[in-house]
Amino acid sequence: MGKLSTAVTTAIALFPAAEVLAEATSIDVRKTNGCGCCLAWMEHLKENGFAPTGQDMFGGGLIRFKFDNAVSQRMVSCHTALVDSYVIEGHVPASDIRRLPEERPEAVDLAVPKMPLDSPGMDFGQRREAYDIFLLSDAGSTEVFASYKGN
Repeated sequence: MGKLSTAVTTAIALFPAAEVLAEATSIDVRKTNGCGCCLAWMEHLKENGFAPTGQDMFGGGLIRFKFDNAVSQRMVSCHTALVDSYVIEGHVPASDIRRLPEERPEAVDLAVPKMPLDSPGMDFGQRREAYDIFLLSDAGSTEVFASYKGN
């Protein structure tokens, strides 16, 4: 009975962890090999309930992937992700990605152009840049989805 009791106790203890893993939202990230800020952004996603999978691509292939997924040239950043029928371009905070399935905006892309300091994955120190998260519609219109202040 001792071994069975230990096994049952262990299974019960692990069940909440398994439940959390089952609820994590999958997100497919395309990036260049070894990019530290991309890996840091993926870690930010993990810490916020996502299950990111990364696929390394050569520069030309990544640019083609962005083009094929309607990422506007003025919105380009270092990585592109796919989640719940949306394209996520750049260092978008997990909280903003979470809003997409809740609000269901008529859009194809959520983007942070370039690589602003203090955005997730680019938080390397005291300096903070102001930046906007843009929502892009399939008709080509762009609107601000969220804004973050600098210092």
